[in-house]
Amino acid sequence: MKALKLITMEALLFITGETMAQVKVNVHPGSPPMWGPVGYSDVRYYYLPEAEAYYDIRTSNFIYLSEGKWVHRKYLGGRNRNYDLYNGYKVVLNDYHGSEPYSHFKDHIKKYPRQYRGEHQKTIGSKPGNGNSRSKDSHKKSHHKDH
Repeated sequence: MKALKLITMEALLFITGETMAQVKVNVHPGSPPMWGPVGYSDVRYYYLPEAEAYYDIRTSNFIYLSEGKWVHRKYLGGRNRNYDLYNGYKVVLNDYHGSEPYSHFKDHIKKYPRQYRGEHQKTIGSKPGNGNSRSKDSHKKSHHKDH
């Protein structure tokens, strides 16, 4: 009887250990920006076709070419300094999990040219100012797909 109890306890410990080993922990220090598209809280990068830049949610940095080098900055610079993040289209890179999304830049600019517009995207928050800071629903703008 003691042997049966011992075997049962070992089996339970083994199963518990296996179950615990299969628990996946996702830790994302950064959270999606208010201008990010709704429904994608578990991704790390957006590609911004009009700006030809990436946004890293984890570090809250934009990644773009500057003088031939990829730079990581808190704000877009150069010709994209005044880029409208709320109205610009964001390609959610849910199939990329590395640390250099720009390693696929040539593919991204072909697949998503500057004027690319996919399906309508609702942003997480409303664009500040312009009379819409009081209500999340007051900012309703029609987006059409470019063909």
